Amino acid sequence: MSSSDSISLSTSSSSESTESERSRGRRFDEEGTSSGGMVSGIPMETVREVREDPLEELAESNWPTKGGYGWAAADVRNQSSLFRWSHLLNSWLNCTPVISKGVSRDIVSLERVSAIDQVCHGQEGATEKFFYMYMCHFSQLHVRLPLDGFTMGVLRALNVAPKQLHLNSWAYLQAFRILCQYLYLETSPYAFLYFYDTKPRRPTTWLSLISRPSISRLDAFSQSFKHFKDGYFKVVVKEEGKAHFLNADGSTKFPSSWTGSPSRYKDMGMDELSAGDKEVVEILLKFVDKLPTKGLVRVYNSVHPIIDIEGHMAQSGNKNLESVVEVHVHGGTNRKGELPPRHGKGKDVKRARAVLLGTGSASGARSASGDKGLESGLIELPEISVRKDIAINLPDTIINSIDGMEADHIVRTMVEFGSKALILSRRVGSLYRREVKEGGREKVEELQGKVDKLEKEKAALEKAKESWEVERKRLAT
Repeated sequence: MSSSDSISLSTSSSSESTESERSRGRRFDEEGTSSGGMVSGIPMETVREVREDPLEELAESNWPTKGGYGWAAADVRNQSSLFRWSHLLNSWLNCTPVISKGVSRDIVSLERVSAIDQVCHGQEGATEKFFYMYMCHFSQLHVRLPLDGFTMGVLRALNVAPKQLHLNSWAYLQAFRILCQYLYLETSPYAFLYFYDTKPRRPTTWLSLISRPSISRLDAFSQSFKHFKDGYFKVVVKEEGKAHFLNADGSTKFPSSWTGSPSRYKDMGMDELSAGDKEVVEILLKFVDKLPTKGLVRVYNSVHPIIDIEGHMAQSGNKNLESVVEVHVHGGTNRKGELPPRHGKGKDVKRARAVLLGTGSASGARSASGDKGLESGLIELPEISVRKDIAINLPDTIINSIDGMEADHIVRTMVEFGSKALILSRRVGSLYRREVKEGGREKVEELQGKVDKLEKEKAALEKAKESWEVERKRLAT
């Protein structure tokens, strides 16, 4: 609630009048209402807003504190929220999106935290399922509700609640998700955790993901998040949102409250990954340069996300993906296609070059056998045939924009789309191999069934043959 009054002060030669006006102004100040003022003899009006907190929110400070959380660190047990006041939470929610586009806002209820609820407290006495989230999740990391399957899978694998995972680690998670989407890879919790270690501490505090130096593909998030700990609020699951957050048995799809035993990961090996997870990891390990975590996270809030992520990938160095491209040259020798940087006028312009991987002379000199060696610029391209029933149609606006592009911009764009085509072809190839492998397994099982059936029939015939032989000998005697 707020109240405001206003008064105007006018000039007067009477000291009694002046003193009266001063006392009135002082009285209004003490009562929390507005008081008037005067600048250069011009009457001014000042309005002061006074907030009156609801009595039930004020009374919560006298509630008894919760016990049984000795397993949590002291700074965790003593961390209360700024959002104990409903007016603060409502003001923040009015300017920050929390729910994903196209999703009903009725799946959850966003509520303040009571004065005695600390960040590590559980569901004691609650009649509805809820979990806490930080304001930084939404304002800086662009997380949206409901959480996707990949995010919930990571929380399950780590055995931590959303607010128990440190915000810097959430940044890694968000960047990994957008990177996999760009590369058309399936986001997998264990493929993500392969690149990190965890070292849970005792007593329990916020869990951080530690990048494995030799294989990390995302750089450190530059935001320190020093003041995130007191900005959490309650997310209550409503009837319409149960399918998003709860399993069929009513349990949550991820830990909703702090746990005293977060999972420990240390130097996860490839043999611990499934075939699909291993494929994702192997593709990401092709990257040479680290990618900008902060830049990838910002893509979530971008007006043109594809353009922005293309820019981040270009800045990170296209040698990341081109290093895996191999072509065949004259004589059956393999060469690797690279795009080494050529610096000029402040731009990272790249040109294609073939690097000899096999035997032969790149300088054009004759080999020991007398044959002329391979020329460094000579690459044998397969014959290209275009089907007549395929038409490529582009609007005139796109054609005109391409015609107006600079040459080095066109080259960079071709490289980026070439990288995407490479990833797609690898994905299609792996899916085809998997399908062939699974189909072959089914064929083998079918043949094995026929073999087993034939073995049974053979055994039956052998037994019948023995009985016939006995009968023949009997008849002969």
